[in-house]
Amino acid sequence: MADRKPTTYGFSSASKLLQGRIRKAAEGRGFAQTRVLTHWDEIAGADVAAISRPVEVSYAKGGFGGTLTLLTTGAMAPMVEMRREEIRARINAVYGYNAISRVRVTQTAPTGFAEGQVDFQHRPKDAGAKAATPEVQSQARAVAMGVGDADLRAALERLAANVISKAGRE
Repeated sequence: MADRKPTTYGFSSASKLLQGRIRKAAEGRGFAQTRVLTHWDEIAGADVAAISRPVEVSYAKGGFGGTLTLLTTGAMAPMVEMRREEIRARINAVYGYNAISRVRVTQTAPTGFAEGQVDFQHRPKDAGAKAATPEVQSQARAVAMGVGDADLRAALERLAANVISKAGRE
């Protein structure tokens, strides 16, 4: 009897075992669903992205074109439902062919009912940072006075101003 060689070298997670097959199936259809997830704001538009989030893309067996599942809150579901065709057309315009044939809207949160207050807002960074008072700026300048490099000194002054002003608020 011939020696038997092991096919695996221990336990592996199911996602690791299936990752290659899933990628091959998705590439065979010419569709990279990660692009929909990572660029959702640009694909769907800011107004739709604020009230919905893509959850999954599934394919019918042997069919061409997938089903995109969107997650939204119950109050916004009719708005997303009304714009399904527009969303489908925008996604297909990005890919250049009929990558998504159907859009399904789901109104429940993936976490559960108690934690279901899903926030879809992508909060922009605070552009209007408050300027430090002149006395805080003078204290920060005194802290960074011994540094020779101008860029480093300016960065240390900003850091010191933030630390000093935060200490004053507490």
